[in-house]
Amino acid sequence: MQASVLTRAHEIHTEDRPVPTPAHDEVLVQVTAVGVCGSDAHYYREGRIGDYVVDGPLVLGHEAAGVVVAVGSGVSETRIGQRVSIEPQRPDPTSAQSRAGRYNLCPAMEFFATPPIDGALAEYVLIQSTFAHEVPDTITDEAAALFEPLSVGIASAQKAAISPGSSVLIAGAGPVGLVTAQVARAFGATEVIVTDLDASRRANAERFGATRVLDPTTEDVRTLTVDAFIDASGAARAVVDGIHAVRPAGSVVLVGMGGSDYPLPISVIQNRELLLTGVFRYANTWPVARALVESGMVDLDAMVTSRFGLDRVEDALNADKLPGSIKAVVIPGFREDGDNA
Repeated sequence: MQASVLTRAHEIHTEDRPVPTPAHDEVLVQVTAVGVCGSDAHYYREGRIGDYVVDGPLVLGHEAAGVVVAVGSGVSETRIGQRVSIEPQRPDPTSAQSRAGRYNLCPAMEFFATPPIDGALAEYVLIQSTFAHEVPDTITDEAAALFEPLSVGIASAQKAAISPGSSVLIAGAGPVGLVTAQVARAFGATEVIVTDLDASRRANAERFGATRVLDPTTEDVRTLTVDAFIDASGAARAVVDGIHAVRPAGSVVLVGMGGSDYPLPISVIQNRELLLTGVFRYANTWPVARALVESGMVDLDAMVTSRFGLDRVEDALNADKLPGSIKAVVIPGFREDGDNA
């Protein structure tokens, strides 16, 4: 099979690899679509994210969908031919966090495209059968791949306790901010305010769930009053301003990855008894993702702005620099002449 392999920062190439054989609890998935995440681009440009360093060949990509083509000995053969969305993680089911239902926090987690675990930018991948979620034919391959970032938005909205009638402020109108805005509306929020420095990204937010958009450089975010604040920017200023906008006993959810340390308005958090938490990936979100997309309450297909073949992964990783870009998708075998039958 063909796989796109990152060897170090700014060095990526396509190479031949053996098609893997599924273990007893795994399925072999022929990949049909892979979304490009900001973390993929960061590994490509920097060769690391925090403590995770690319010190050997690594296949990127953790937003993936495909078709089951083979199964391990412990998996029913009826799964062969199923279209699936991949939840790209393998926790230790015996760990305390997994047993508590928080398998995303398992210390022994093996997560796609996080060194040294290979990801999905290849023609075939293996995943435990329970993390290959069947999708109906009414959901496209691209949308099925984007269940992964959608799951971040679902986890964020759940942490923020968004319910019918809620008001929420979201900082950052990148892909995660956009899916979170859609989820917030689907969960019943009647006021969804999205801030971003970039005018085109604010315009995107208006298309994807925002009831109001703000430029934080010209409007004072701190004068708002909302039930919840979700940061999808990672910017220290956005976090501090957002906290000031939350009503007493409201929720603050930190999603964006920015600086590892910055000052917070502790007196505001204490005096208003705000509930402040982070989001690290997700757990048990794929059924919700499927329901939201299948019902039409969340539109993932409209977020796809460019497509590339496996031989153009480098271009896909740089697609975020293109005007109007929201989400790039890599499709193994994709041909730009349009003959993709």
